[in-house]
Amino acid sequence: MFTLSNLIVWLVIGALAGSLAGMLVTAKWEGLGRWTSLGVGLVGALIGGAIFRVFNIASGLESVSVSLRDVLAAVVGSLIFLGVLWLLRMRKEGG
Repeated sequence: MFTLSNLIVWLVIGALAGSLAGMLVTAKWEGLGRWTSLGVGLVGALIGGAIFRVFNIASGLESVSVSLRDVLAAVVGSLIFLGVLWLLRMRKEGG
């Protein structure tokens, strides 16, 4: 069951993760922009969170309320999501 505080935490983590992933991918301080970064971060948090839990990656980082594991998982998931979007775009433009 998700609470309002869970939603707020995921929005903050998603925004942070999306911003970091956007900066890594674009190599610019601005990244992808505020709303795109938030969306990418939220999707990435879901992808990364699932991967990290399924494969039990960095399980020792869960001791913090907003765990470092969740932030790391969200950034990794955001990068995976951006990679999939890039592949889909390349496929669409090439075919």
